[in-house]
Amino acid sequence: MKLDVNVCNNVKSIRTRLGMSQQDLANIAGVTRQAISSVESGQCSPSVAISLRLAKALGCQVEELFWLEENLPEVEAVLAKSVPSGQPMPVSLAKVGDQLIAYPLVGNDAFRIEMIPIDGSAVAMESFNLAGFSKEEVPFPVPLPLSKLGDRLSPKEGYPKGKAQIQASTNKVQVQLFDDLSKIHNTVVIAGCTPVISFLAKATERWHPQLRVHYYYANSMTALRSLCRGEVHIAGMHLYAPQTGEYNVPFVREAVGGKSAVLITLGVWEEGLLVQPGNPMGIKTVADLVKLKATIVNREPGCACHLLLKRKLEEQGIPLHLVKGFDQIVHNHQSVALSVVSGVADAGVSTASIAATFGLGFISLHQARYDLVILKEYLEELPVKQFLSILGHRLVQSNIEVLGGYDISNIGEVVANI
Repeated sequence: MKLDVNVCNNVKSIRTRLGMSQQDLANIAGVTRQAISSVESGQCSPSVAISLRLAKALGCQVEELFWLEENLPEVEAVLAKSVPSGQPMPVSLAKVGDQLIAYPLVGNDAFRIEMIPIDGSAVAMESFNLAGFSKEEVPFPVPLPLSKLGDRLSPKEGYPKGKAQIQASTNKVQVQLFDDLSKIHNTVVIAGCTPVISFLAKATERWHPQLRVHYYYANSMTALRSLCRGEVHIAGMHLYAPQTGEYNVPFVREAVGGKSAVLITLGVWEEGLLVQPGNPMGIKTVADLVKLKATIVNREPGCACHLLLKRKLEEQGIPLHLVKGFDQIVHNHQSVALSVVSGVADAGVSTASIAATFGLGFISLHQARYDLVILKEYLEELPVKQFLSILGHRLVQSNIEVLGGYDISNIGEVVANI
């Protein structure tokens, strides 16, 4: 045996998982314990014969034990989220338009219910600090201001005003791939907040086994920004402009600029207050939140649920600071429900379907249309076409109907072209 720095192995991890000592493995494979120790430590590379013996002794294929480090190709990708440069990080990858996008799997972004499979290891290539730059000076796209549409979005609730204040460490990474690049190219990426999207992702992968669907949780405004920056193929949103009575369209028209987009509806859902089962406090309107001294949890500024609660309070002439818990923020529908279930809060804004799922009471405040927004340049891409095709499956529609809280009579319908 001789040393080959390009040969990697996981002999030790498989051996220990099987409860074998080095001597046990040496006895079965017909080699010395010292030989096993040298292989595991990377001090030498085994011959073909010994590699076959080790694989047989451990009940696996040779390729599961040994691989060449140089066989892992590298590609350049654009980060969807800024991270410190120089540190390796797990990422998932997808081809969006004509570039590869890397999504750091760090913190909460690494989880749905299960951990998200890793496509590669990335190291940031260069650093930028955007503070103080004008939008003409920044080296890559950043969100732009929205004009006044319905509820005015302040810098905390919508796009930043004036000079870009986003702190971005880097936007380019070099990624060492752990999987076939063709799988990455056959990936559709969706950002949105309805749990139905995760169900649709699983259904799509069942009907199209070669397709991967990456679903990233994001509120409506964040999802729209990601779409406009070229980070996702599809953005899910349910924003309402009360001055025009329109859903989503004004926000999309303003955000996409000169690009063309299509809005395809998933359905209409009920938005309102989640309350304890049986509504023991007797909450009927948002005014009762103050009258009955209820504690709430709120969604993040810029989120449709946050804007709905703010609008309803303002319609009743209720100062926001009088609502106990208005500044107590959680970041998804499930967290709102769990806060009410656990008694941390008496109420919170979410949807009728979430209330039904968690067995909570529900007080309707508003109906909202949930749309999928897609740039027209992506419509002919096979991953996008395959995802959209399942919206017409009756089995998929039946599953959504069972969830409750959704009117999907127009699911899959194009509701706007921009």
